[in-house]
Amino acid sequence: MADNESRMEKTVSALKEEFKTIRTGRASANLFDRVRVDYYGTPTPLSQVGTISIPEARLVVISPFDKSLIKEIEKGIQKAELGLNPSNDGKVIRISIPPLTADRRKELVKQAKNSAENYRTTIRNIRRDGNDELKKQQKAGEITEDELKSETDKLQKLTDKYIDEINKLYETKEKEIME
Repeated sequence: MADNESRMEKTVSALKEEFKTIRTGRASANLFDRVRVDYYGTPTPLSQVGTISIPEARLVVISPFDKSLIKEIEKGIQKAELGLNPSNDGKVIRISIPPLTADRRKELVKQAKNSAENYRTTIRNIRRDGNDELKKQQKAGEITEDELKSETDKLQKLTDKYIDEINKLYETKEKEIME
């Protein structure tokens, strides 16, 4: 039971991380979590080669620790396909976050919905694996039929709890995108 719960918790955490990378109309440092910069031949997370700051709601400023990396940081941002155009003044990189169009908002909501559904399916698969394990234990005589019923009910409640959590995360993200 504890194993199933920890797997479900990890699934919800993974969804939260994925939702952080889905762009909303506001600037956010989380947008750049997947950006990798070629740092002397090694792909390095952007956060390790510079400081990301948000001085305004629609502006991101990246200050590289090493000024010679400016071109590499720009390349990394473009490779990440975030739909953003970085510009630099030789010292810092400025990225203006354009407002989302209605069509783009709908696409992002659809993307979030698909992600949420994939994670719901993962939770259900964990439940199925748990139920299979309980049935094996019952066949082996390790647990009684009443214990099997009780544990199956607990597993179902756990599944419902985590699916509700996924639904709430999705609703929050949808509101954030549509703002």
